[in-house]
Amino acid sequence: MKVYSRYLLYFAGALLICKQSAFISAATASAPQQGAPAQPTIVPDKVVLSEEQGLAAAQELRQKNLILPIQGVDPESLKTSFAERRGTSLHHAVDIAAARNTPVLAAGDGKIARLWLSKYGGNTIYEIDPSGKYAYYYAHLEHYAEGLKEGDKVKQGQVIGFVGTSGDAPPNCPHLHFAFSLLSTPGVWWPGGWVDPYLVFKSQKDISVNKIKATAGAPGQTK
Repeated sequence: MKVYSRYLLYFAGALLICKQSAFISAATASAPQQGAPAQPTIVPDKVVLSEEQGLAAAQELRQKNLILPIQGVDPESLKTSFAERRGTSLHHAVDIAAARNTPVLAAGDGKIARLWLSKYGGNTIYEIDPSGKYAYYYAHLEHYAEGLKEGDKVKQGQVIGFVGTSGDAPPNCPHLHFAFSLLSTPGVWWPGGWVDPYLVFKSQKDISVNKIKATAGAPGQTK
């Protein structure tokens, strides 16, 4: 797949430029009826969050004091690419550039719910938080940490994998694709509605309700 759209990625204080392809059909969120309680819209293999639900989930995740999975990355360097078109779906994540085989750390305490070789995400990890409400998604890994298996409990900062280019990542642009998912069934890793990590880690003053859309897609159908 040819790579067209440009985005900025940071590693070791240097600015890296990679090009990625952009052909997609977007998932859209339906507004809840006036006066009715907001509920995620569930369709086969997909959960779609409203903008308000996505923002509320991001605010709840902010209270967990999570860390970025790559040590030394400044949260202020993050760029929002959540709603960008990538391949056959929206991006629904942030990309963090790092050298191949840089350790990937658990963003918070949790349980390894799924180790999955995905066509798009390559070697991926779904970690479920202690509440069972959220999943933390790590993709394009070069490989997993030695001995890591489904069902393992992990602590924040524990090495769980290593940065790579598995799946459909550009082979010359190693990076971590990182995302959050609000699970439709507590404790079950899929399906869930994607939540923008940019909203979780950036300063509150940088977050605009009017500019950031909290749409969602099916796990694995992502870059």
